[in-house]
Amino acid sequence: MPEQIVDITESRGQVRVNIQRDSGADEYTAALTVALKRFLANCNWFQIWRGRIISANSPDSPLTVTYQADDQIDLRKCVEVRESCGLVVVHVASSATADQFAKAMNPSTERFLAGGQWFQLWQGEIVTMDSPGSAAA
Repeated sequence: MPEQIVDITESRGQVRVNIQRDSGADEYTAALTVALKRFLANCNWFQIWRGRIISANSPDSPLTVTYQADDQIDLRKCVEVRESCGLVVVHVASSATADQFAKAMNPSTERFLAGGQWFQLWQGEIVTMDSPGSAAA
């Protein structure tokens, strides 16, 4: 199954994603999409979009994160994150190894979450990137 390529764990202010190193971009992007769908359905991360709080259970636009291998993304850039209401699409250079992807995705995730539109509800506490002990990647 493709999701075995990816392992996601969550703690206060952090989500850790491990990807099987020998998987290709088509494999790990498909596995990430499946794993993130399952993760978002069972966690407490939220997007704030134009004053609305969006979750995986939002009826109009449920929070969804997808990953796509994309021939239009230059390997030097490696990833491009696009966000809209309830949807985050991560375009990944088709030739990127899992290690290249991780090296590019970690700082991209930090910049993305630092935008202030995301928070985690952890054991009754609202945790943002500004909270002590938080780390995006």
